[in-house]
Parts: sequence; C-alpha cells; structure tokens
Amino acid sequence: MTPSASPRPETLGDLERLLADIEGSEGSVRLGKRSRHVLTALVTAPQQAAVSSISELAERLSVSPSTLSRLAQRLGFDGFAGLQGIFRRNVTEGKSFYSDQVSRLLDGDGNDGSHARLSRLGRQESANIGDMVAEIDEVSFVEAAGLLAEARRVRVHGMRQFASLASFMAYGLGMLRPDVAPLDAARHGVADALAQLGEGDVLVVASCFPYTPSVLTTAEVAARQGIRVIALTDSTASPLAKVARYSFPVPNHSLFFSNSMCAFMLLVEGLLSEAANQLGETGLTALKRRERLIGELDASL
Repeated sequence: MTPSASPRPETLGDLERLLADIEGSEGSVRLGKRSRHVLTALVTAPQQAAVSSISELAERLSVSPSTLSRLAQRLGFDGFAGLQGIFRRNVTEGKSFYSDQVSRLLDGDGNDGSHARLSRLGRQESANIGDMVAEIDEVSFVEAAGLLAEARRVRVHGMRQFASLASFMAYGLGMLRPDVAPLDAARHGVADALAQLGEGDVLVVASCFPYTPSVLTTAEVAARQGIRVIALTDSTASPLAKVARYSFPVPNHSLFFSNSMCAFMLLVEGLLSEAANQLGETGLTALKRRERLIGELDASL
C-alpha cells in the first residue's frame, strides 16, 4: 500500500517531526543525503534561516539556490519563500531567541561532561571563525580599515553584549589615533552624540539577531546624515547591512546561551590590525607616546 501524502509542514515542530520521520525511513517524503543535510541545517539554526536570503543560505550550506528551491517543493511549497516563512514565524511568534538558545544548550547528551561540552563549544566557535574569515571581502576589509585610520572622527556603537565589543574597539583604535570613542561616552544621549558628527565621519555599529531596535535606528539616522557606517552583523540580509557602506557578516552559531562573540572579536582585532598597518609610523608614534605617558603616570603614583 502506498503511504498517504504527508500534510505540508506549517511550524518548526512540524519540520522537526518530518525530519525525524525521514531519518527513520517513515512517511511519504523521501530526501537524498544532501537534501537531508540542508533541512537539518535549516531546522537547527532557524534564526539564520529566517533572516538570510536564499543565496546566502545556499553559499553557507555549499549548495546551489536551486537545491533549496527543490527542497521546498518536495515539502509541498511553491518555492523557498513558503518554507522560509516557517522560520520567520518561529522567530517572531514562537519562543524568544534566548530561551531557544538555552533549550539547545540543555538538549545535549546528558552524559556529556563539562570538558566535552567545552570541546563542542570550541569546535563550533572555530567553525564560526573559519567561516567568517573565508567570507571576508578583502577589498571591503582594507577600505573599511582605511576609514578607521583616516576619518576625522570615529564612533563605535553597540548595545547589550555588543556594548563591550564597542568599548574594546574604541579603546584599541584610540591607541592608534585621536578622536575615537563609544558613541554615547558622555551619556548625554545618542541623538546628542550623533549631532556631534558630520558628513564623512565614521560610525561603526554592531548587532545581530535579535537586532536591537535602537541600534538599527541609530545606523539609519547616521547614514541619512552622510556619516559613513560600518556594520558588524550576522548576515548580508541584516537590516544594518542595508544602510552600511561596508558590512561584514559574522557567523555566530554555538551552544552559548546568547549570541556568540568569538568571531566578532576576531573581526574587530583584524580591522584594528589593518588600520594600524595603514597608519604606519603615525600609529607607531601614537603607541610610543601612550606608552611614555603611562610610564610617567605610573612613576608618579
């Protein structure tokens, strides 16, 4: 007897159950090894599947966009947009991002020890870093670092956990050149801080899914004022990428209960190192002056 056709999945839970049936050779849907791998990757990273374009997902999964389209059709959709709608509804209507991350952290093998979990996290972070480096556009990277080195003023903005990244980047760049700071270092408000910048100045913004609305708004306003925006974010489909002059997508999938910061930190270190290289003797002189002043202050204490 031919099994009856499975109903088209409507939720992430439906997709998870369908995938389990396929892996167990049950039900009416049959997928090849590559298609099963693609579906598994989408289901295990729903937030990325929700915000990325079909081209970005295809590139990340090392398949062609047509493979994603055919997968969607095999599951009963007219095209990939229908399948992607499941992931978009999940991230906007389902569990919160952070609860979902915690659930994934706790879904591991209960027999795993602390070192095994740390090792697994390390492998995931290594993969994030490798993917980030592989996806960097060298021309954009060099030009963005050039802006950091040469712009009249540079401000860096991030909220929540990205506040620490913004502080680190501003501190590092400030070691090489003057007039660099976190955007609202004076605590007078973002609007006042933006008003201090002019056309041609640089604003670096950092955020990833779930994007902080105030950071998005700040980037949009800055771009409209002619401020050159550099975005450190998670996808070329990110709303930050749409307003930025230069945007760098950073993979951040891991067992960590929030957004992973390892690859973001490496990107910042890389941009600062390239800026230092472009500044040359000017940057070296600034570092030497800073070292001398620190020595004088330490001697007086």
